Amino acid sequence: MNPLPSLATLRTQLHTPGAHEALLTRVQAGMGVDRAAHVFTARFDSEALAAARAADARRARGQAALPLDGLPVSIKDLYDVAGRTTMAGSVLRQGQPAATADAPAVARLRAAGAAITGLTNMSEFAFSGVGINPHHGTPRNPCDTAVARVPGGSSSGAAVSVALGLAVAGLGSDTGGSIRIPAALCGLVGFKNTQARTPLAGAFPLATTLDTVCSMSRTVADCLVVDGVLAGAPLPVQPRTLQGARLLLPRTLVLDALDTTVARAFERALQRLSAAGAVIVEQPLPELAEVAQINAPGGLSAIEAWATHQGDMRTQRERFDHRVALRVALGEPVSAADYITILRRRAGWISRMEARLVGFDALVCPTAPIVAPETAPLLVSGREGDDAFFKANGLLLRNTFPINFLDGCAFTLPCHEAGELPVGLMLSAPGGHDAALAALALAAEPLLR
Repeated sequence: MNPLPSLATLRTQLHTPGAHEALLTRVQAGMGVDRAAHVFTARFDSEALAAARAADARRARGQAALPLDGLPVSIKDLYDVAGRTTMAGSVLRQGQPAATADAPAVARLRAAGAAITGLTNMSEFAFSGVGINPHHGTPRNPCDTAVARVPGGSSSGAAVSVALGLAVAGLGSDTGGSIRIPAALCGLVGFKNTQARTPLAGAFPLATTLDTVCSMSRTVADCLVVDGVLAGAPLPVQPRTLQGARLLLPRTLVLDALDTTVARAFERALQRLSAAGAVIVEQPLPELAEVAQINAPGGLSAIEAWATHQGDMRTQRERFDHRVALRVALGEPVSAADYITILRRRAGWISRMEARLVGFDALVCPTAPIVAPETAPLLVSGREGDDAFFKANGLLLRNTFPINFLDGCAFTLPCHEAGELPVGLMLSAPGGHDAALAALALAAEPLLR
């Protein structure tokens, strides 16, 4: 399979009798090829085919198409699907009761006509920006056929499913960058909406303070279609141009240690945005440097993950991904007082950040400071492999996590050229500014490809 065209293009193409069924048949054949190894942890072939046939039947009757009518959509193995145990990328949940109902996000996708192709692989319990999974294997980043590279995480299989043309969109989640990182590393668009916009029910938690239900696709417009389905209503996006748009480029943290491919692509992207009329203001943003200190000890993700996993960590820690266990364990010694202090200081930090961003349409920076790392060095066991893994994980999460800490919204947009490894440019804003940010992303997108 080649990457699928946009939703708008597909709607014009899938007009002949049986067109949706034919598309699903091709997609299901592509799910079995070598380069799709480890992308799916479960396939829903018969259910997806039934949804495609239902879309064909609606078209034959002259009915209006649903937003995702008969189109393949993948689901991160984090969401409840009725009749199945939600595994969340782990083996520890084997034998747990099956979900009695679909998560609201899954139910809304079905109601929008989506042909749900299967459950996608992920970092265990969504706790990594790298995308390695020792239980189910690691999907290979499809953007490099010569060298095996990681897909990014935690929504690893979701990204590869879209990049390979096995889905028009991948439902994932974003707690510290888990939509934006794999989207950036695989050359896709990812949209992390404001957390409250989409329902968290039925999604296995990493850190409920930060978890966000969201998706990735090939275009901003497609992400907005899926977002509207997940949220229950589309964003009221008003078209705009980049003329006069004020973009804050922080000198603090986000430009440190860029690799040469990222630096070159990002500088080229800035030049194009500026030529289109955007006003790029480069200045320090010291609040970004405060996040690590405010989020200590342990960090919200580890503290809240420990609350979820403490029983299994005490009785069967050896069954966890070793590196996930190390991160979860950081939450064990944190007291309730320390946790409450983090939450209180975070609230103050959000207020200060929002005040600093008044007068700007968005923050702009590279989504990740590095391109997709090679997989082999990160699979090495022992201290050497752990050190390489945690260095890569820290770099991949560095620019994205502050937006979750802000409870903000963000798009990652591909900004690399043909022949380059994928690079993402991130536009982000405080919470509740999703519609204005989407308008900006729509205006910027055609300049960057």
